[in-house]
Amino acid sequence: MRRLGLPLLLGAALVFPAAVTLPFPRHVLIMIFLYGALAVAWNILAGYCGQISLGHAVFFGIGAYTSTLLVARAGLTPWAGMAAGAALAVGVSQLIGFPVFRLRGHYFAIATIAVGEIVQTLVINWDWAGGARGVFVPIKRPDSLLNFQFHQSKAVYYYIALGLLLLSLAVARRLERSRHGYYFRAIRDDQEAAASLGIHVAREKRRAIAVSAALTALGGTFYAQYLLFIDPESVFPLSLSILICLVAVLGGVGTLWGPVLGAAVLVPLSEYTRVWLGGGGKALDLLIYGGLIMLIATVQPAGLMGLVRRRARP
Repeated sequence: MRRLGLPLLLGAALVFPAAVTLPFPRHVLIMIFLYGALAVAWNILAGYCGQISLGHAVFFGIGAYTSTLLVARAGLTPWAGMAAGAALAVGVSQLIGFPVFRLRGHYFAIATIAVGEIVQTLVINWDWAGGARGVFVPIKRPDSLLNFQFHQSKAVYYYIALGLLLLSLAVARRLERSRHGYYFRAIRDDQEAAASLGIHVAREKRRAIAVSAALTALGGTFYAQYLLFIDPESVFPLSLSILICLVAVLGGVGTLWGPVLGAAVLVPLSEYTRVWLGGGGKALDLLIYGGLIMLIATVQPAGLMGLVRRRARP
């Protein structure tokens, strides 16, 4: 079943756009892939390396703004902007990591929140980048892969989002089985013991945040091209960082498939309760959403992957 399960799931994902042509189900799957990829990226730093970040919206926003501004101001293809955004996010991650990695535990998490709020405030007051008004991605016609715009159907966005998720999983899998992956887990379990064994703790932490930041920035570029509009409130908010963290924690931190499983549960729950109840439910959708999260977190603290593993045992 394990050997057949993944190919079957991948095959179902590939044929889904052909079988389901309605825009909303495709949109839900696109959001699952996007948030799954973001949670996998976050899990590299937090799940494997033990550094709980609540400021990953910084890297997401950098990817979104870099590609959008290069398209709008310089006329470059969004794919070049995506690469530039990932590179800039890596550079910013190293600047952030140098001071904040001196902190541990909740102090590190608080520091990442502060960094996120500072960056968001700077962008809000940056008139050249649109300020609080935001920036529209120039609409190109006709549809083109080079321009990263597809107005007739969401199918191409679907496959790009799926590719982004598979890329994130491949990177995480490679790291998980590599020497650096063992270093990350050693640092997570006991930083002093890892340092005593000769592991360069600060360098490995910077490596983890660099990989995590680059993958998160790729997601930011996709989000900007998918919605064709960004502003500081949509790509830099603290709520986005918390949501990315929540998806991974609910699915199971420190596991490869946990973030994907968390996204597969939380994203449809959020989207469908918002549609069914959001218009006149007086925030009832948010109550149901939060209540289910509390229930799962209480019943199975190890996340949904812990529940799956427990049921799989003979």
